[in-house]
Amino acid sequence: MPLTDLDVKNATPKEKLHKLADGHGLNLWVFPNASKYWRLKYRHAGKEKTLALGVYPEISLKEARKLAGEARKQLAVGIDPSAARQAAKRVERVERINPFATIAREYHATKSPEWTAGHAKQWLVNMERHAFPLIGDCGIADIEPMQVLKVLRNMEAKGTFETRDRLNQTIGAVFKYAIATGRARYNPAADIRTALATAPKAQNFACIPHEELPEFLHQLNRYHERGHTSLIAMTALRLLMLTATRTSEVRFAKWQDFDLDKGYWTIPEEQQGRKGKQGKRKAHTVPLSRQAVALLRALHPLTGHREQVFPNRNDPTRVITENTVLKIIEGMGYKGRMTGHGFRSLARSMLAEMGYRREVLEAMLSHAIENTTEAAYVRTTYLKERCDIMQVWADHLDAVAAGNIIPLRREAA
Repeated sequence: MPLTDLDVKNATPKEKLHKLADGHGLNLWVFPNASKYWRLKYRHAGKEKTLALGVYPEISLKEARKLAGEARKQLAVGIDPSAARQAAKRVERVERINPFATIAREYHATKSPEWTAGHAKQWLVNMERHAFPLIGDCGIADIEPMQVLKVLRNMEAKGTFETRDRLNQTIGAVFKYAIATGRARYNPAADIRTALATAPKAQNFACIPHEELPEFLHQLNRYHERGHTSLIAMTALRLLMLTATRTSEVRFAKWQDFDLDKGYWTIPEEQQGRKGKQGKRKAHTVPLSRQAVALLRALHPLTGHREQVFPNRNDPTRVITENTVLKIIEGMGYKGRMTGHGFRSLARSMLAEMGYRREVLEAMLSHAIENTTEAAYVRTTYLKERCDIMQVWADHLDAVAAGNIIPLRREAA
């Protein structure tokens, strides 16, 4: 006869353990010390077994019957409920002893051979800088969506929405890896997209008009003469201006990539800002004007003993920040009107007005060219022309800085 709530409540202890049957294998074990435990007796693979369902009164009669019913459903499909419970406990134990940072570094070590060196390095830097301080020591199974959201909202507060989105993908990839390797069952990064702020619409990089270049160069010289910034930072800005390269390419430049005697700078594949049609980044050779070579030779005694051309002032093992050049420009009074990337736009438009061909200028800027035939042609035939262009551009900047008025249009040959 099934038990009632009153039967369970009034069950009294005896000198020895005794059991009260509820039916279908469910029993209440009453111990001499008055403690009461729910147990389910069942048979699996021809063996009689017992499954612990909990302690009364924490587990009521109704709850015990529910648990017993769930166990019988497992038996009906050939699953041993005791074995299933032990397996679940093992998974939970493994989950809780694996910190997020440990899993992330393991994932990084697994995947980095497939990535470019630059991407692998930046992947880990972003995690160490933004994610690990908040969730790195947390067990992989204990991390909730709100914890991941806090990491990403810290990025929003700094206005780095693109980095935030990449970091969200990176964190999600670590959880997917942990799930695939049996150390997590849930990806909290997948559920927080709707809670993230919408990134502001992308705007074109600010760039001064051609007419303001003389005054800009005048202010730049005055800023340098007054000693408002370091030689490293000023050289980075002037190299950016002379070569029309990307800010990131200048920041991460290494001395080993320069041949100052021949006047070439080879930017390796992993530092290229865009991918070509085939999805592979291409190394890019930048011709150096005499002025650019002189700049680098002047800097070499200061940083030539290091790998990086532009080491960080506070931590020489890292490079200058992405705001280093921008701070000089802002200090000159051009905040919101000029950027480091603006030098690329300025060189591109002014050289075009001088009459240089579009395809040569696109090669100069290392822009991705979708037509593979044209791309191959650009890489193999325009280097000499780009050498001439870079020298013309450097001479033009010197002349403008000296106050000379130079027509943009080249005379027809």
